[in-house]
Amino acid sequence: MFADIILPLALPKRTYTYYVPDELASAVQPGMRVEVPFGKSKLYSGVVERVHDQKPEYRVKGVLAVLDDVAVVNARQLQLWDWLAEYYCCTLGEVMIAALPGHLKLSSETKLVHNPDYGDDFSELDNEEYLLAEALLLQNEITIDDVRKILNKKTVFPTVHRLLLKGVLSLREDLQEKFRPKKVIAVRLAEPYRSDQELLRPVLDELEKTERQMEALLAYLHLSRNRPWVRRQEVIDKAGVSESSLRTLVKKEVLEFYEREISRVAGFEDELVEAGELSAQQRRALTEIHAQFRDKNTVLLHGVTGSGKTRVYLELMREVLLQGGQVLYLLPEIGLTTQIITRLQRVFGADVVVYHSKINTNERVEVWRAAAAGKPVLLAARSGLFLPFQNLQLVIVDEEHDPSFKQYDPAPRYNARDTAIYLAALYGAKVLLGTATPAVETYYNAQSGKYGLVEMMERFGGLELPEMITIDLREQHKTRQMQSIFAPALIDALKTALGNGEQAILFQNRRGYSPILECQLCGWNAQCRNCDVSLTYHKFSNRLRCHYCGYQQEPATVCPACGSGKIGLLGFGTEKIEDELKLFLPEARIGRMDLDTAGTKTSLAAILNDFEEKRFDILVGTQMVTKGLDFDNVAIVGVLGADQLIRFPDFRSGERAYQLLTQVAGRAGRKHKRGLVLVQAWNPAHPVLQEALRGDFQGLFARELAERKEFHYPPFFRLIHITLQHKDDKVVLQAATLFGKLLRQKLGERVLGPVQPHIPRIRNYYGQNIMLKLEKSAPVIRAAKEMIRQVSETVTSKPGWSQVRVGVDVDPV
Repeated sequence: MFADIILPLALPKRTYTYYVPDELASAVQPGMRVEVPFGKSKLYSGVVERVHDQKPEYRVKGVLAVLDDVAVVNARQLQLWDWLAEYYCCTLGEVMIAALPGHLKLSSETKLVHNPDYGDDFSELDNEEYLLAEALLLQNEITIDDVRKILNKKTVFPTVHRLLLKGVLSLREDLQEKFRPKKVIAVRLAEPYRSDQELLRPVLDELEKTERQMEALLAYLHLSRNRPWVRRQEVIDKAGVSESSLRTLVKKEVLEFYEREISRVAGFEDELVEAGELSAQQRRALTEIHAQFRDKNTVLLHGVTGSGKTRVYLELMREVLLQGGQVLYLLPEIGLTTQIITRLQRVFGADVVVYHSKINTNERVEVWRAAAAGKPVLLAARSGLFLPFQNLQLVIVDEEHDPSFKQYDPAPRYNARDTAIYLAALYGAKVLLGTATPAVETYYNAQSGKYGLVEMMERFGGLELPEMITIDLREQHKTRQMQSIFAPALIDALKTALGNGEQAILFQNRRGYSPILECQLCGWNAQCRNCDVSLTYHKFSNRLRCHYCGYQQEPATVCPACGSGKIGLLGFGTEKIEDELKLFLPEARIGRMDLDTAGTKTSLAAILNDFEEKRFDILVGTQMVTKGLDFDNVAIVGVLGADQLIRFPDFRSGERAYQLLTQVAGRAGRKHKRGLVLVQAWNPAHPVLQEALRGDFQGLFARELAERKEFHYPPFFRLIHITLQHKDDKVVLQAATLFGKLLRQKLGERVLGPVQPHIPRIRNYYGQNIMLKLEKSAPVIRAAKEMIRQVSETVTSKPGWSQVRVGVDVDPV
């Protein structure tokens, strides 16, 4: 008996065949993990793809142990893995690495650490587990190779696996990925009033003279009757008072603030609420979606920002749950969508679980098992596609246009939206793609009849879309009206909003203080020593930093090229906006949300929570602020660097700019009144800006379609992007030249390049790019992918070229 095993290695061979010893024959099944030797001395946990009796012609090694009682990967998952490897030109091992949580893929190099939460009481462990736990307690960190020496045996994975499940140890990667629950500020009565509310009577008599404080206290007492705990913001909203009234009650020791943790992964504790009545537009959209689903498996829901698409999703999900099915709800960036998570949990409670890279490995394995057991609602980032569903009936891809759905590095470089459609086909499920700004390819598929199309063109509650106004920076500079980097109209609008107690969002898609430190005499600028890019100045740390490799250095005060002291900063990022705003609006409370301040889930949740509870008046941020935010008090949105979005050297830059501008504009005026969006631009007459101004998606779509048809771009042609990298620029040029020449022998003029990328060197690796433009013909595309595999092997097998890295990106975004 033999088994074909998938190993978590980027090797060209699909699977490796091992013989199955008689004592393990009944236990080895497809989808189960087994411990196998590979190479001279390495051990890996591989996944069984197939069991058979066909003996290979070469001598095979044996399976050492079976790690599971039941399969961890089902047949449909293995089909999905196969499709991903084939479609995205990568190896099955690379797909396995991406698909499985860390606990499910062990190897000789895996590092194990003692879990201090377990303690040192090992009395419940067997002899081998005890030996290993004691060693970890003494050494804190060991590899699986060390475990083999400690236990003096070759087969150790089952012991390690048991200790992982018991929580005695964890993987080294867990230390960087610890989940932190969300914290909110709650209010409760201070002692002695909490223990005996009768003591409040004299306090209420005294507060009759201070109306605001009385209203705040009564609001708290009313809210606390029906719920176990009360948020600070709920009291402020219900009483219609400012935070200072509450703080006065805290000073008087009547109330007290405290932090309460709300886990986004654990079971939901609050009482469930109804999703709310459907509007006429939402009812019509639901009817149309059902009608489209009768004929088509994929439907695009195109609804303007604030039209109530999420409410439609909730209704569809409720219908699937009543039928006993599962729903996969995909979001582009899970950390930026805390409001969606809360909303789903308030409606579906503990039926919702969340899966993404920010939860630790133990929790990922728990969600993996919950999916296999039929957990109804799975809210996930793109990695949720790999879960072992039992009865998947509906996949919702929210913000389907978002480039975050694309995996860039490492392989597989898959698009979660497209993969979701294939996954749904495997289960016979339906797919709903939702967005306010569809990708051109998606809308083309809907217009051509491949997908169904349902549109929601009105905001929920009859609110108007925000008013968008462009500000001509050339005119502002010419008349010397600019106030640093702000036009007077923007500053005035911010002052008005703050005076009305409203909030604002400022968007600039560049972090740091200034992107260029330059000598004004000779033109020298500070460059990264590992990459061909300028270093960005960060004022808070007073460091120059590379945003590609992380290299840092202190800023020069004298030009190293000419000795001049005339060194200045050019351009601006979010840090400078925050800094300059403090000069013009000294009373404003300003928060910043970019990769520097919101790099972890904890810090991101804290910023969003503070803005939601109105502890910030203005939120400055990169494109993080365009996604998943729904705040009812935002009146103004300012876009400071609109031109940078359009000038990016990519055929999708116009589409992307329109999407970002429309999405960030949608954050304004979402509840009570029409919002205002001010866009500062050097060229306000640019077609993309004008289309965003008018909300003219049809105009953008028609213009983009005409250009793409003429120049052979999607949706009319398919693209495959090939990148070659090496530390020697001459070697990579020679390799890329041969690569292009060999491809042209079969594919002819479909092959463009090689050309140097716009950043020639990143992390000391020089690059060369080759682009394939292929007609939409399955035989041509299949032949091209096979050709790429063959040429990759040919080029990297040449003497001296084995270190050339070849990256293949099918359908680049």
